Amino acid sequence: MENHNELQNDTPMTQEQLDEFATMVHFTRTLGVKLIRACKSEIVGQLPVTRALTNHLPNVHGGAIMSLGDALGATGAHLNTPEGAAGTTTIESKTNFIKPAMDGDTLTGVSIPLSRGKRLSVWQTNITREDGALVAVVTQTQIYL
Repeated sequence: MENHNELQNDTPMTQEQLDEFATMVHFTRTLGVKLIRACKSEIVGQLPVTRALTNHLPNVHGGAIMSLGDALGATGAHLNTPEGAAGTTTIESKTNFIKPAMDGDTLTGVSIPLSRGKRLSVWQTNITREDGALVAVVTQTQIYL
C-alpha cells in the first residue's frame, strides 16, 4: 500500500488493503502476523503461537512478542508518514514482559500512537492472550526517512 494518504479521516483499511500490506513485510509474514484492523490511530494484529515460536518451556519466545509489537507500531507509523518522507524505521523499542503465552495461544496486539510528529512517532502496543491477560507492552519510536 504505497499511497498511505488515501486513508482520510482515520478510515480503516479495507480487507484487500490489509492483505496487500501484509505481503510487503516478509519477516512478519513468515512469523504468521496477521493484520486484523488498521487505521491511522489504531492497528490491531494477531500472532498464533506455534511451537516454532516458543522456547523450551514451551512459552512464546520474547523475540516473537517484540516482533509483533514492532510490526504493528511500524504499520501505524507507515500509515502516518508525512508528505515527502520516503518511509519509516524503528530507532528505539522497549518491551515489558508481563505474563507468558504458550504454544497454541493466539496473541492480539493493539497499537496506538502516543505521539505523531513530522520526524518521529511513538507507538504503544498492548499484547494480550485470548483470556484477556496482558502479556507485554511494547513502546517504540519510529523515524521518518
